[in-house]
Amino acid sequence: MRIVSLLPSATEIVYALGLGEDLAGVTYECDYPADARSKPVVVETALPQDRPLSAGETDALVAEFMDRGEPIYTLDKDLIRRIQPDLILAQDLCRVCAVPSGQVTDALAELGCTSEVISLDPNTLDEILEGVLTVGRATGTEPKATELVADLRRRIDAVKRTALRLPSIGTLALEWSNPPFAGGHWIPGMVETGGGTNLLSTPKEPSQRITWPEVAEAMPEVIVFMPCGYYLEDAENELESLFALPYLAETPAARGRAVFAVDASSYFSRPGPRIVDGLEILAWAIHPESFPEPPKDRISRVVA
Repeated sequence: MRIVSLLPSATEIVYALGLGEDLAGVTYECDYPADARSKPVVVETALPQDRPLSAGETDALVAEFMDRGEPIYTLDKDLIRRIQPDLILAQDLCRVCAVPSGQVTDALAELGCTSEVISLDPNTLDEILEGVLTVGRATGTEPKATELVADLRRRIDAVKRTALRLPSIGTLALEWSNPPFAGGHWIPGMVETGGGTNLLSTPKEPSQRITWPEVAEAMPEVIVFMPCGYYLEDAENELESLFALPYLAETPAARGRAVFAVDASSYFSRPGPRIVDGLEILAWAIHPESFPEPPKDRISRVVA
Protein backbone atom coordinates (compact mmCIF):
# COMPACT_ATOMS: atom_id res chain seq x y z
CA MET A 1 0.00 0.00 0.00
CA ARG A 2 1.23 3.50 -0.84
CA ILE A 3 0.25 6.01 1.86
CA VAL A 4 0.62 9.78 1.76
CA SER A 5 0.29 11.69 5.02
CA LEU A 6 -0.61 15.37 4.89
CA LEU A 7 -0.28 16.03 8.61
CA PRO A 8 2.38 15.13 11.19
CA SER A 9 -0.06 13.39 13.55
CA ALA A 10 -1.13 11.02 10.77
CA THR A 11 2.52 10.28 10.03
CA GLU A 12 3.01 9.32 13.67
CA ILE A 13 -0.05 7.06 13.53
CA VAL A 14 1.25 5.35 10.39
CA TYR A 15 4.58 4.57 12.05
CA ALA A 16 2.92 3.47 15.29
CA LEU A 17 1.00 0.90 13.25
CA GLY A 18 4.21 -0.45 11.71
CA LEU A 19 3.55 1.03 8.26
CA GLY A 20 6.65 3.16 7.85
CA GLU A 21 7.71 1.26 4.74
CA ASP A 22 4.35 2.02 3.13
CA LEU A 23 4.62 5.76 3.71
CA ALA A 24 5.41 7.32 0.32
CA GLY A 25 4.93 11.02 1.05
CA VAL A 26 4.83 13.40 4.02
CA THR A 27 4.76 17.12 4.86
CA TYR A 28 7.75 19.35 5.52
CA GLU A 29 6.75 19.29 9.24
CA CYS A 30 6.78 15.49 9.61
CA ASP A 31 9.78 14.89 11.85
CA TYR A 32 8.74 12.02 14.14
CA PRO A 33 9.92 9.38 14.19
CA ALA A 34 13.28 10.39 12.72
CA ASP A 35 12.79 8.13 9.68
CA ALA A 36 9.91 10.37 8.56
CA ARG A 37 12.49 13.01 7.57
CA SER A 38 13.76 10.66 4.87
CA LYS A 39 10.40 10.46 3.08
CA PRO A 40 9.51 12.49 -0.03
CA VAL A 41 7.88 15.81 0.89
CA VAL A 42 4.58 16.47 -0.88
CA VAL A 43 3.50 19.51 1.16
CA GLU A 44 5.39 22.76 1.68
CA THR A 45 4.33 26.00 3.35
CA ALA A 46 3.95 29.41 1.77
CA LEU A 47 5.13 31.02 5.03
CA PRO A 48 8.78 32.18 5.17
CA GLN A 49 11.19 29.51 6.39
CA ASP A 50 14.47 31.44 6.17
CA ARG A 51 14.22 32.81 9.72
CA PRO A 52 12.22 32.24 12.91
CA LEU A 53 8.98 34.18 13.06
CA SER A 54 7.58 35.72 16.22
CA ALA A 55 4.05 34.83 17.30
CA GLY A 56 2.84 38.24 16.13
CA GLU A 57 4.53 37.93 12.74
CA THR A 58 3.10 34.47 12.20
CA ASP A 59 -0.42 35.62 13.10
CA ALA A 60 -0.18 38.63 10.77
CA LEU A 61 1.08 36.55 7.83
CA VAL A 62 -1.58 33.88 8.31
CA ALA A 63 -4.26 36.59 8.45
CA GLU A 64 -2.95 38.07 5.18
CA PHE A 65 -3.19 34.70 3.43
CA MET A 66 -6.69 34.16 4.79
CA ASP A 67 -7.84 37.62 3.73
CA ARG A 68 -6.56 37.02 0.19
CA GLY A 69 -8.12 33.55 0.08
CA GLU A 70 -4.73 32.01 -0.63
CA PRO A 71 -3.65 28.61 0.70
CA ILE A 72 -0.97 28.50 3.39
CA TYR A 73 0.20 25.10 2.18
CA THR A 74 1.11 23.93 -1.32
CA LEU A 75 0.77 20.41 -2.69
CA ASP A 76 3.43 18.97 -4.96
CA LYS A 77 0.94 17.64 -7.48
CA ASP A 78 3.57 16.21 -9.80
CA LEU A 79 5.05 14.14 -6.99
CA ILE A 80 1.62 12.92 -5.91
CA ARG A 81 0.92 11.92 -9.52
CA ARG A 82 4.14 9.90 -9.59
CA ILE A 83 3.41 8.24 -6.25
CA GLN A 84 -0.17 7.30 -7.19
CA PRO A 85 -1.10 6.77 -3.53
CA ASP A 86 -3.72 4.26 -2.45
CA LEU A 87 -4.52 6.24 0.70
CA ILE A 88 -4.14 9.91 1.65
CA LEU A 89 -4.55 11.01 5.26
CA ALA A 90 -5.74 14.61 5.54
CA GLN A 91 -7.82 16.90 7.77
CA ASP A 92 -10.45 19.64 7.77
CA LEU A 93 -10.08 20.68 11.40
CA CYS A 94 -7.82 23.71 10.89
CA ARG A 95 -6.81 25.54 7.72
CA VAL A 96 -3.80 26.97 9.54
CA CYS A 97 -2.46 23.55 10.59
CA ALA A 98 -2.49 21.50 7.38
CA VAL A 99 -3.92 21.16 3.89
CA PRO A 100 -7.74 20.83 4.06
CA SER A 101 -9.04 17.57 2.62
CA GLY A 102 -11.27 19.45 0.19
CA GLN A 103 -8.19 20.98 -1.40
CA VAL A 104 -6.70 17.48 -1.64
CA THR A 105 -9.81 16.09 -3.32
CA ASP A 106 -9.75 18.89 -5.88
CA ALA A 107 -6.09 18.20 -6.60
CA LEU A 108 -6.73 14.49 -7.08
CA ALA A 109 -9.54 15.22 -9.52
CA GLU A 110 -7.19 17.48 -11.46
CA LEU A 111 -4.53 14.76 -11.48
CA GLY A 112 -6.89 11.94 -12.35
CA CYS A 113 -5.95 10.00 -9.19
CA THR A 114 -8.45 7.77 -7.44
CA SER A 115 -6.84 7.65 -4.00
CA GLU A 116 -8.96 7.09 -0.92
CA VAL A 117 -8.90 10.23 1.24
CA ILE A 118 -9.52 9.92 4.98
CA SER A 119 -10.01 13.13 6.93
CA LEU A 120 -8.91 12.91 10.56
CA ASP A 121 -10.72 15.66 12.51
CA PRO A 122 -10.75 14.86 16.24
CA ASN A 123 -12.12 17.21 18.87
CA THR A 124 -11.58 15.01 21.94
CA LEU A 125 -9.12 12.48 23.30
CA ASP A 126 -11.56 9.68 22.47
CA GLU A 127 -11.82 10.91 18.88
CA ILE A 128 -8.03 10.97 18.58
CA LEU A 129 -7.98 7.31 19.57
CA GLU A 130 -10.83 6.56 17.17
CA GLY A 131 -8.68 8.10 14.42
CA VAL A 132 -5.98 5.52 15.14
CA LEU A 133 -8.58 2.77 14.74
CA THR A 134 -9.83 4.36 11.52
CA VAL A 135 -6.35 4.27 10.01
CA GLY A 136 -5.95 0.71 11.24
CA ARG A 137 -9.12 -0.39 9.47
CA ALA A 138 -8.13 1.38 6.25
CA THR A 139 -4.68 -0.20 6.18
CA GLY A 140 -5.40 -3.74 7.30
CA THR A 141 -3.70 -3.24 10.66
CA GLU A 142 -6.79 -3.17 12.87
CA PRO A 143 -5.40 -5.71 15.42
CA LYS A 144 -2.29 -3.56 15.91
CA ALA A 145 -4.42 -0.40 16.15
CA THR A 146 -6.72 -2.02 18.70
CA GLU A 147 -3.75 -3.06 20.82
CA LEU A 148 -2.22 0.41 20.64
CA VAL A 149 -5.48 2.15 21.55
CA ALA A 150 -6.05 -0.21 24.48
CA ASP A 151 -2.65 0.73 25.90
CA LEU A 152 -3.31 4.45 25.40
CA ARG A 153 -6.70 4.14 27.09
CA ARG A 154 -5.07 2.36 30.03
CA ARG A 155 -2.72 5.31 30.52
CA ILE A 156 -5.55 7.84 30.21
CA ASP A 157 -7.62 5.94 32.77
CA ALA A 158 -4.66 5.85 35.17
CA VAL A 159 -4.38 9.65 35.03
CA LYS A 160 -8.14 10.01 35.43
CA ARG A 161 -8.29 7.74 38.50
CA THR A 162 -5.55 9.67 40.26
CA ALA A 163 -7.02 13.08 39.36
CA LEU A 164 -10.47 12.16 40.68
CA ARG A 165 -9.02 12.06 44.20
CA LEU A 166 -7.50 15.55 43.91
CA PRO A 167 -8.87 19.10 44.09
CA SER A 168 -9.54 20.73 40.73
CA ILE A 169 -7.04 23.52 39.94
CA GLY A 170 -7.89 26.50 37.71
CA THR A 171 -5.71 25.96 34.65
CA LEU A 172 -5.11 28.06 31.57
CA ALA A 173 -3.80 26.23 28.51
CA LEU A 174 -2.33 29.15 26.58
CA GLU A 175 -1.97 28.11 22.95
CA TRP A 176 -0.73 31.38 21.46
CA SER A 177 0.61 34.66 22.82
CA ASN A 178 0.17 37.41 20.22
CA PRO A 179 -2.77 37.57 20.16
CA PRO A 180 -3.45 35.25 23.09
CA PHE A 181 -5.52 32.11 22.49
CA ALA A 182 -6.78 29.52 24.95
CA GLY A 183 -6.37 25.97 23.68
CA GLY A 184 -9.47 24.30 22.26
CA HIS A 185 -10.56 21.02 20.66
CA TRP A 186 -9.04 18.21 22.78
CA ILE A 187 -7.05 20.49 25.12
CA PRO A 188 -9.89 21.38 27.57
CA GLY A 189 -10.65 17.69 27.98
CA MET A 190 -6.99 17.00 28.71
CA VAL A 191 -6.98 19.71 31.38
CA GLU A 192 -10.07 18.27 33.04
CA THR A 193 -8.80 14.68 32.83
CA GLY A 194 -5.55 15.81 34.45
CA GLY A 195 -7.28 17.36 37.44
CA GLY A 196 -7.75 20.94 36.30
CA THR A 197 -10.64 23.33 35.78
CA ASN A 198 -10.21 24.51 32.21
CA LEU A 199 -10.29 28.29 31.80
CA LEU A 200 -11.34 30.55 28.91
CA SER A 201 -12.08 27.90 26.28
CA THR A 202 -14.76 25.34 25.56
CA PRO A 203 -14.34 21.56 25.14
CA LYS A 204 -14.69 20.30 21.56
CA GLU A 205 -14.63 23.86 20.18
CA PRO A 206 -11.81 25.64 18.33
CA SER A 207 -9.19 27.55 20.28
CA GLN A 208 -10.61 30.77 21.68
CA ARG A 209 -9.07 34.19 21.12
CA ILE A 210 -8.87 35.93 24.48
CA THR A 211 -7.41 39.11 25.97
CA TRP A 212 -4.76 39.61 28.62
CA PRO A 213 -7.26 41.33 30.95
CA GLU A 214 -9.40 38.17 30.67
CA VAL A 215 -6.37 36.12 31.68
CA ALA A 216 -5.90 38.27 34.77
CA GLU A 217 -9.60 38.13 35.63
CA ALA A 218 -9.68 34.32 35.33
CA MET A 219 -6.98 34.10 38.03
CA PRO A 220 -5.40 30.85 36.80
CA GLU A 221 -3.54 28.87 39.44
CA VAL A 222 -1.58 27.06 36.71
CA ILE A 223 -0.62 28.32 33.26
CA VAL A 224 0.74 25.93 30.64
CA PHE A 225 2.11 27.68 27.56
CA MET A 226 1.69 25.36 24.58
CA PRO A 227 2.09 27.51 21.43
CA CYS A 228 0.94 25.49 18.43
CA GLY A 229 3.90 24.17 16.46
CA TYR A 230 6.58 25.26 18.99
CA TYR A 231 9.15 22.96 20.53
CA LEU A 232 10.23 23.48 24.13
CA GLU A 233 13.12 25.93 23.68
CA ASP A 234 11.12 28.30 21.48
CA ALA A 235 8.16 28.12 23.88
CA GLU A 236 10.45 28.95 26.81
CA ASN A 237 11.89 31.97 25.02
CA GLU A 238 8.46 33.29 24.09
CA LEU A 239 7.07 32.72 27.57
CA GLU A 240 9.93 34.55 29.30
CA SER A 241 9.01 37.72 27.41
CA LEU A 242 5.38 37.47 28.53
CA PHE A 243 6.31 38.11 32.16
CA ALA A 244 6.70 41.76 31.15
CA LEU A 245 2.89 41.83 30.98
CA PRO A 246 1.39 42.64 34.40
CA TYR A 247 -1.74 40.72 33.41
CA LEU A 248 0.30 37.51 33.42
CA ALA A 249 2.94 38.37 36.01
CA GLU A 250 0.32 39.11 38.66
CA THR A 251 -1.73 35.93 38.23
CA PRO A 252 -1.81 33.37 41.06
CA ALA A 253 0.05 31.02 38.71
CA ALA A 254 2.95 33.42 38.24
CA ARG A 255 3.10 34.35 41.92
CA GLY A 256 3.04 30.66 42.83
CA ARG A 257 5.75 29.67 40.31
CA ALA A 258 3.24 27.49 38.44
CA VAL A 259 3.81 28.77 34.89
CA PHE A 260 5.17 26.18 32.48
CA ALA A 261 6.37 25.96 28.90
CA VAL A 262 5.97 22.65 27.06
CA ASP A 263 7.05 20.97 23.85
CA ALA A 264 3.70 21.67 22.24
CA SER A 265 4.56 20.42 18.77
CA SER A 266 5.37 16.94 20.02
CA TYR A 267 2.81 16.45 22.79
CA PHE A 268 -0.13 18.84 22.42
CA SER A 269 -0.59 20.25 18.90
CA ARG A 270 -0.57 16.92 17.07
CA PRO A 271 -3.56 14.64 17.69
CA GLY A 272 -1.66 11.37 17.48
CA PRO A 273 -0.44 8.70 19.92
CA ARG A 274 1.91 11.08 21.78
CA ILE A 275 -1.06 13.16 22.92
CA VAL A 276 -1.25 10.78 25.88
CA ASP A 277 2.30 11.75 26.81
CA GLY A 278 0.94 15.30 26.72
CA LEU A 279 -1.84 14.37 29.13
CA GLU A 280 0.70 12.95 31.58
CA ILE A 281 2.83 16.11 31.25
CA LEU A 282 -0.20 18.30 31.86
CA ALA A 283 -1.33 16.28 34.88
CA TRP A 284 2.08 16.76 36.50
CA ALA A 285 1.97 20.53 35.84
CA ILE A 286 -1.42 20.74 37.56
CA HIS A 287 -0.66 18.33 40.42
CA PRO A 288 3.13 17.89 40.64
CA GLU A 289 2.81 16.22 44.02
CA SER A 290 0.66 13.39 42.63
CA PHE A 291 2.07 12.52 39.19
CA PRO A 292 5.54 11.46 38.02
CA GLU A 293 7.73 14.32 36.81
CA PRO A 294 8.13 14.20 33.00
CA PRO A 295 11.53 14.25 31.27
CA LYS A 296 13.09 17.73 31.27
CA ASP A 297 12.98 18.02 27.47
CA ARG A 298 9.16 18.03 27.59
CA ILE A 299 8.28 20.74 30.13
CA SER A 300 10.01 23.45 32.11
CA ARG A 301 8.94 25.77 34.89
CA VAL A 302 9.44 29.40 33.82
CA VAL A 303 9.67 32.25 36.32
CA ALA A 304 10.04 36.01 35.93
